[in-house]
Amino acid sequence: MTNVKESANFIWSIAELLRGDYKQSDYGKVILPFTVLRRLDCVLESNKEEVLKKYNQVKSMNVQNLDPILNKVAGYKFHNRSLFDFDKLVADPNNLASNLRNYINGFSEDAREIIEQFEFDNQITKLEDSNLLFMVLKRFQEIDLHPEKVSSMEMGYMFEELIRKFAEISNETAGEHFTPREVIRLMVNLLFMNDRAILTQKGIVKTIFDCCAGTGGMLSVAEEYLNELNPDARLEVFGQELNPESYAICKSDMLIKGQNPSNIAKGNSLKRKDGIKLKGDQFINHKFDYLITNPPFGVKWKKVEKEVKEEHEELGHGGRYGAGLPSVSDGSFLFLMNLISKMKNPKEGGSRLAIVFNGSPLFSGSPSSKKNESSIRQWVIENDLLEAVIALPNQLFYNTGISTYIWLLNNHKEKQRKGKVQLINAVEFFKKMSKSLGDKRNELSDEHIEKITEIYGNFEEGKYCKIFDNKDFGYAKVTVERPLIENGRIVKDKSGKPKPDTSLRDTENIPLSEDIQTYIQREVLPHVPDAWIDKKKTKTGYEINFTKYFYEYKPLRSLEEIRADILALEQETDGLIKEVIA
Repeated sequence: MTNVKESANFIWSIAELLRGDYKQSDYGKVILPFTVLRRLDCVLESNKEEVLKKYNQVKSMNVQNLDPILNKVAGYKFHNRSLFDFDKLVADPNNLASNLRNYINGFSEDAREIIEQFEFDNQITKLEDSNLLFMVLKRFQEIDLHPEKVSSMEMGYMFEELIRKFAEISNETAGEHFTPREVIRLMVNLLFMNDRAILTQKGIVKTIFDCCAGTGGMLSVAEEYLNELNPDARLEVFGQELNPESYAICKSDMLIKGQNPSNIAKGNSLKRKDGIKLKGDQFINHKFDYLITNPPFGVKWKKVEKEVKEEHEELGHGGRYGAGLPSVSDGSFLFLMNLISKMKNPKEGGSRLAIVFNGSPLFSGSPSSKKNESSIRQWVIENDLLEAVIALPNQLFYNTGISTYIWLLNNHKEKQRKGKVQLINAVEFFKKMSKSLGDKRNELSDEHIEKITEIYGNFEEGKYCKIFDNKDFGYAKVTVERPLIENGRIVKDKSGKPKPDTSLRDTENIPLSEDIQTYIQREVLPHVPDAWIDKKKTKTGYEINFTKYFYEYKPLRSLEEIRADILALEQETDGLIKEVIA
């Protein structure tokens, strides 16, 4: 990792050259595309001459698409057929801008599209006008980013470190871009755990999808995990990302690793696919073996409200959002429902899903006539999709210190897990970091990841684990009415029934496991004997009160203990006062 830090610091130091000519918040527009370009340049270095030789042989032939032929020679899913590379560019400083454009145009289509995401042509012009182009390119030429020197995993870390730094200086939220690697490792562990027997079969091919792919960290960790587990297995990775820079970085990583670059799509995954602009969900009818994501926490979905509501109203359960719509202030559940729509049919083996949430999706929204968060929870739990919820330690993420949870969903649960939900309280499993990164002050060690995975796998109740029936999270929200009394008499309606006094109206949440009438007899009527239930207003709700389930009563300290502490403090301060006076 020292190599990563050193390389990231070296690249970061290049940003200093931009000071004065660029606003700090715009440094990334230069540094990120140059880093991607240099990485691609180093990757293609060894076979560049052979590619040029082959290009000269075939360019006069009547071949419609040369890319597959030249890609094969390059040994990757992309190539560069320009005469230039970073060494040759530096050797001709007088024609640098035009040569650099020629070099970029020499990339095959997928790689060229990556550079276009950064709108890099504008930066070439600006750097040249500021007499900075040669200086910046020369510094990048000095750093070796070949995969033998910097692995894909390390490169991912490096990009994330750079993005974090750029986000910090421009007051953006770095957490929108990436998830701590140890959290991803835990999620991947939990996702694959019960499938180890399948995943170790020779030649097995599985698929995984991330609808908020960022720079591709989750997909990379999943791929590496499966490689360690079974080198003969293949994990085909798919992702969608809205941010153009993150999308470009993710796609370049997939290109280098030999994954199919067209599996990484750009656009807002919450929208329906628009046939003209192709901006929405690019995987609308696709199904995957595994689904994983860390959606933005508590982000408003006002920008896509019209499209999402239309899909909900027009398609219902035939679309993605049939279960309900969360409050516009937090779109977390929309990402969950989007992923659920991409789970395979249980008859075909089903799918497993891991998603990171803050605390809000556990309890926000109360049962109402409109389908909201409560009805989404109800739909997920009553369809027996929720397998486990794991409470993580605070201060694990770069842009927030709040509580976070991993939700695990499975539509082909093992027999012992059917109709059950496992809650794991892992808030104590962390170690302090020697140096904090933004709000991230804690991290999970390998031992913590192992321990949490073990607790999940054992599926036994204990200090950190509770197991519930699905309906334990459900309750009936009943409306308790009391009669309207005027001039000492009960006011009745036309049918002779007492009219309710709206000022005395109350509600009770009664667990689904309890009989409503028995509950009312025991808890309500002894206090208000004239009360009754308006059955027409009864609604079913679901919430997961994590804190309540793991609450530990701590007895209050005795008065003697408190008195002894106060006396000890008095003696201590008395001694200090005497020292000061003396």
